[in-house]
Amino acid sequence: MTMAGNLRKVTGLGAVGGLRKMARLARRRPRVDLSHPARSPLGSSVVNCVSYQDGVRTPVGGDLVDTVERVRKSGHGFVWLGLHEPTNEEFAGIAELFDLHPLAVEDAVEAHQRPKVERYGEMLFAVFKTVCYVEHEQLTATSEVVDTGEIMVFVGQDFVISVRHGRHGSLGPLREDLESDPAQLAKGPSAVLHAIADHVVDEYLNVIDAVHADIDHVEMDVFAHNGERADPGRIYQLKRELLELKRAVVPLSRPLVDLADRPVRVVDPEIQAYFRDVSDHLLRAKEQIAAFDELLNSILQAHLAQVTVAQNSDMRKITAWAAIVAVPTMVCGVYGMNFDHMPELHWRYGYGMVIGVISLACLVLYRGFRRNGWL
Repeated sequence: MTMAGNLRKVTGLGAVGGLRKMARLARRRPRVDLSHPARSPLGSSVVNCVSYQDGVRTPVGGDLVDTVERVRKSGHGFVWLGLHEPTNEEFAGIAELFDLHPLAVEDAVEAHQRPKVERYGEMLFAVFKTVCYVEHEQLTATSEVVDTGEIMVFVGQDFVISVRHGRHGSLGPLREDLESDPAQLAKGPSAVLHAIADHVVDEYLNVIDAVHADIDHVEMDVFAHNGERADPGRIYQLKRELLELKRAVVPLSRPLVDLADRPVRVVDPEIQAYFRDVSDHLLRAKEQIAAFDELLNSILQAHLAQVTVAQNSDMRKITAWAAIVAVPTMVCGVYGMNFDHMPELHWRYGYGMVIGVISLACLVLYRGFRRNGWL
C-alpha cells in the first residue's frame, strides 16, 4: 500500500466526519487566528495549515494529508498546523496522522497544564502559559490584572502543531515575522518552537512592566496619605495576580535550560543558543516577580504599621480627653454627696470658686497634653 493509502487508512478519512471533511470546512473560509487584529473568527478549530521548504512558504494544494505526504516525500521542509481549542473528535484524526502520544494529546485538548517540555520518542511536547495584562481604569480589590491562557506545541522532524487555549496569545503576527526571516525558518520546526517560547517570555516581561506600574500606584497611595486612604484589598489582589503570573513563569525555567543545554534530535544545534537567550529573559522575569512579591509584602507591612500608629494616636487623644473630663467629674462627684457638713457649702462665692478651679485644672491638663503631642 502506498504512503497516501496508509495515511488515509490511519486517519479514517473515508468515513463521514473524517479529517478531510474538517480540512474542507476550514478551506471554505480564510484560515486566520481568532484574536488577530481586524480578522474574523472561524467556526472550526483549524486556524492555519502551512508548509515550508527551505524556510519559504509553499502553496498548499489538497488537504492536510496531501500536504504532509508531499513534505515527507520531498525529505525536507515541514508542516505547521495551528489549532484553537480543538475537541477530542477534531483532534483524533490529527493525532493519528502525526502519531502523537495519547498522554500529550490528552494534555493538549484538556488544557490547564503546568508549563513543561516532555519527550515522547523523537517528538517534543511543550506547554507554555500565556499571560495578558487586563487594562483597568482604577485598581480595586476585585480587579483582574493578569489573564492567562495556554499554548501547546508538538514538534517532530517534519511538523509543528500549535494548540492555543484562551482568547489571547495569537500566533498570527509571530508566523508573519518568522516568514520574513527564511534563513531562521529554514532551521526547521525547532525554529518555530524557539519563536513561540521567545514570544511567550517577551509577553511575560511586558505584563511584569504593567504590573510594576500598578504596584507603584499602590505604594504612592500608602505613603502619600499615611495609609489612611489605602485599601489593603488592592494589595492582596495584586499579590494574588502576581501568584498567577508566578505559576506561569517559574515552572518554565528548567525546561528552557534543558532545551538550551541537552542535545535533542528535533532541535537544531544552532537553535539551542537562541534558547539560552530566552532562558536569560525568563530568569529576569523570575527575579522581577520575586522582587515584586517582597515589595508588596513590605508595602502591606508598612500599611499595617501606619494603621497601628494611627490607632495609637487616636487612643492617646481619647485618653487625654478622658483625663480632662475626669477633673470636673471628680469635683462634681464630691459635691454631689448628701452630707450636711461640707466645706464651702454655704459660702457665697463657693460655686464660682469651684467652677474656676475646674476650668483652671482642665486648661492646665489640655496645655500639657497639647505640648506632648497627645492632642
